[in-house]
Amino acid sequence: MAMDPDTEVDFDFSPFLVRYKSGCVHRLMGSSRVKAGVDAATGVTCKDVVIDADAGLAARLYLPKDVPRSKKLPVLVYFHGGAFAVHTAFSAVHHRFLNALAAAAGAVAVSIDYRLVPEHPLPAAYDDAWAVLRWTLASCAPASAAGQDQEPWLAEHGDAARVFVAGDSAGANIAHNVAMKAGGAGVEGMVLLHPYFRGKELLPSEGTDPRFSQRVERTWGFACAGRYGTDHPFINPLAMPAEEWAALGCRRALVTVAGLDTLRDRGRRYVETLRGSAWGGEEAVLYETDGEGHVYFLEKSGRGEKADKEMDAVVSFIKGRREGWIVGSTS
Repeated sequence: MAMDPDTEVDFDFSPFLVRYKSGCVHRLMGSSRVKAGVDAATGVTCKDVVIDADAGLAARLYLPKDVPRSKKLPVLVYFHGGAFAVHTAFSAVHHRFLNALAAAAGAVAVSIDYRLVPEHPLPAAYDDAWAVLRWTLASCAPASAAGQDQEPWLAEHGDAARVFVAGDSAGANIAHNVAMKAGGAGVEGMVLLHPYFRGKELLPSEGTDPRFSQRVERTWGFACAGRYGTDHPFINPLAMPAEEWAALGCRRALVTVAGLDTLRDRGRRYVETLRGSAWGGEEAVLYETDGEGHVYFLEKSGRGEKADKEMDAVVSFIKGRREGWIVGSTS
């Protein structure tokens, strides 16, 4: 008897999703949506905007409480994590985190709802991220130079000289790849929170089990529909020649890692490689948290000392300060 294609599994990407032979995708997390509005805890106001209706490209914008008219603020273009496959800009966990970050940093935040895999394999998310970064920069530019209808919050409060790209996990991977494409587009800084990078050669934090490499190959191949190998620069920037880092279009970089995360050595090597490369930036900072796992700060935001200190490190970086940084941060 033939199997039902709606129940026969084609690819099991647990704990994120399952794709069936019929092509139906069942997401196991990250599908809830939080309404925009005023956050009671921080006073931050958020709203949703459509950037490209034809492409289905949207974002959620966050504005801190009581910003004086025409006061310029840093701008944070944020890419959510979720293995490129789950969560949205409107998911509860990222909505809560962006409210807290916008309030603490005194920044306008643009959280991007990029297209997800497997319906839209990579590089779709990279293309969406690049389109929104360009839209953001144009909205922050003087009206005479914008060349498009500007988003009002960004036109009034966005400081074109203080634009940052940031993300967690897969979103940090996106932030890196957007910064590589940005060149001299005008990005001040890059914040990579527990970035998702892998490669064929295992690093110590990834262990020695060949099945780990096999899973990386399968899941990355699923995300990009087999277009790129596991040493492609999209997933393994450590494989890039030193001279190619000159394309990284930001002046400063912050990378955070966690001691219990298998990705931690990738983040550490990223900073080491960046410092020794042809990148023309001024500052590459590594911030480490012991005793925590991957993106722990999302669930513990505002509810734990380590998460609070990591938030402080990100805020200090955005503000260009070092006060309050704890042991574990290095530059």
